[in-house]
Amino acid sequence: MEGSDSPIIIKKIKKGHGGHHGGAWKVAFADFVTAMMALFIVLWILGQDQEVKEAVAGYFKDPVGFSAKSSSLIDGKGPGSSQLPNLTLSQEELVREAQKQDFERMQESLKRALEEDTGLNNFSDLVKIEMTKDGLNIELTDNANDIFFELGTSQLKPDARKLIGKIGAEISKMPNKIVVEGHTDARQFKNIGTGFTNFELSADRALSAKRALVYGGMMEKQIDEVVGYADTRLRDKNDPFSFVNRRISITLKFNEAK
Repeated sequence: MEGSDSPIIIKKIKKGHGGHHGGAWKVAFADFVTAMMALFIVLWILGQDQEVKEAVAGYFKDPVGFSAKSSSLIDGKGPGSSQLPNLTLSQEELVREAQKQDFERMQESLKRALEEDTGLNNFSDLVKIEMTKDGLNIELTDNANDIFFELGTSQLKPDARKLIGKIGAEISKMPNKIVVEGHTDARQFKNIGTGFTNFELSADRALSAKRALVYGGMMEKQIDEVVGYADTRLRDKNDPFSFVNRRISITLKFNEAK
């Protein structure tokens, strides 16, 4: 109004943006973390044996009943003959997993040692190392040139002795007991079993390998067993005379959990 001394008041309304979209990102992040956790749980379950899978499935089908039955099942007093499996790794499994890692490191160390020795290149395809249920198995398979032993003898050739000595040096770093096995093909000696046979030959070859391991640095007290199987465990049953049946097997056994 004209002549009025009243001040003019102007109001400005500020539009806020909710502080980083009002915190919606936190909800999305929480959903993402939950989904990842669910994925890891599924992957873990898929890697377990059937008994564990059935136990987990039983919990999700009837969590209340599962909880009520769990104590009696664990004690073996509940209905049914099966007991509830422990979903965590047992002490024995933990010990074995740790030993597997030690075996893998020894395997890599042995491979490097063999690769660095150019004089042992001829053996690169004849040494097979793999994990088995009993432990780490190192298998030395002969070839058509009788690279380990002369046919029908238990005398190790010089390079073969050197190779086994290097294996002994690596085994000496381990606390595990070992088993040495000798195997032959099916060629028979000319007697009815009353003289020298493949059993004696395979046992003698296993003993020759044992001596080479000790020469390489392994302690003899690590030996748990030295045995000759003759041709009773052929690698190639379709060709019993094949050189692949002539082999030395060295197994580092898993130590039992204490």
